[in-house]
Amino acid sequence: MRLLASLATLILCVGFATGAWAHSALVSVEPPNASVMSAPPKSVELRFNESVTPGAIRLIDAEGRERTEARVSASGETVSIAVPPDLPQGTTVVSYRVISQDGHPVAGSVTFSIGVPSATQAPAVADGGVNGLIWLARIGLYLGLFVGVGGAFFGNWVGRSADGMAVPRVALGVGLVGAIASLGLLGLDLLGLPLTALLKPTPWKVALLTSAGPALLIAIAAMLLAARALRGAGAARAVSAIALVGAGLSLAATGHAASAPPMILTRPAIFVHGVAVAFWIGALVPLAALVSRRAGAALPVVERFSRVAVAVVATLALTGLVLAVIQLESFAALIETKYGLILLIKLALVLALLVLAALNRFRLTPALANDKAGARALKRAILAEWGLALGIFALVAGWRFTPPPRTIIPETPLALHIHTDKAMFQVLVSPGKAGTDDFVLQLMTGEATPLAAKEVTLTLSLPERGIEPMERDAELGADGYWYVRKVELPFAGRWHVRIDALVSDFEKVTLEDELEVAPR
Repeated sequence: MRLLASLATLILCVGFATGAWAHSALVSVEPPNASVMSAPPKSVELRFNESVTPGAIRLIDAEGRERTEARVSASGETVSIAVPPDLPQGTTVVSYRVISQDGHPVAGSVTFSIGVPSATQAPAVADGGVNGLIWLARIGLYLGLFVGVGGAFFGNWVGRSADGMAVPRVALGVGLVGAIASLGLLGLDLLGLPLTALLKPTPWKVALLTSAGPALLIAIAAMLLAARALRGAGAARAVSAIALVGAGLSLAATGHAASAPPMILTRPAIFVHGVAVAFWIGALVPLAALVSRRAGAALPVVERFSRVAVAVVATLALTGLVLAVIQLESFAALIETKYGLILLIKLALVLALLVLAALNRFRLTPALANDKAGARALKRAILAEWGLALGIFALVAGWRFTPPPRTIIPETPLALHIHTDKAMFQVLVSPGKAGTDDFVLQLMTGEATPLAAKEVTLTLSLPERGIEPMERDAELGADGYWYVRKVELPFAGRWHVRIDALVSDFEKVTLEDELEVAPR
């Protein structure tokens, strides 16, 4: 009983003590990404939209060497990397992997060049199948929370029997393995380490310090309590109820949805949603077993469950709708983002699930009292519901790798710095990909003072694809910058950029450089 009390306390205390988290995104870099300069900067500053914790930060110089002496420090939203003063000429890459406050890793790379840009690229981080294992572990966790914990609650409160409890017991075992594996794999993912590093304590410690750490501990406690309830010892009903609450708390303690504002709405919505899913899905296998073995005795149980399930399904639909609206922010995101596409497929599966549930409730359940054929049809329909639920678990586990549209921040514009003794031109290209781009030109003298110009012309060409020079006139904005809007760049590649600034009737300043345009 002391163990039971300790687990219940862990669920309630940790569940309500978890703080508020959101998803991180890089919002600015200093010096700007792709900058070209004459000497190494003292440091590279990465600024995110929220406080982050450095995971794996690497500085790779133009000769492909990782500069381990580059010191990394973090203060709030900013990560600073001290740059060695002896960097060779060429392009240096800063590869970063930071931990956002919702426990998810955010990775990327930025570059700057000393003298002339070179072909240095960011090193690839081989995950050794970590992402696939994270996905499988998450599915296992869902099985434990929904099938295992939900099944234990059904057996104690609705079915009031031990029929069909074999599958929930197996699901709890799978869920415990999935939760423990999720903790270690999360640490590997946050630090960019290979699978062999699971044998070291570092990834486990790092994972426990994130918001996902307490959430997984709550999930483990909930599943242990559910296993205790399935043994049918004293206070089994109360234990199964606490376990069900723990399943909801573990889901509400971390993740993209849990960190979405207003959290006074989203966190309770996730809690209720998770409890409702566990109640519904956890009942399916025990119901199928009961109908198969004792069709006559199953009728009052099925009717009792069906009456409660109507309210549960309505709650699921309402909380799911609220969370989807908050995460998407716009209808267009439903079809324009990976998150939205996953949601669309999930909605299709949920719709099929609801159709089966309605069929069970209004047609097959009344037929259960008439003949054995009705029992067989109801069993098949219930098992079909369970199969659809497994598909939804597998699909939703993919959200771990897909940030919701509300967290997506427009990419940092592609920056080009052209510098001679006579003038300096800073060019920002947004979004810096093949397609339609906007150019912003900042003109300065060699001493970095504003350069007044009467006319400015931008000329672009891509000789490698046969794109001849195309000339566009820039317009002077009220902020002193020159703008060239809606420039069509049909292909990715290394575009030649020439800027002609007419500073007087007799003088023109021309600077040229190359701009690497990314694919769409």
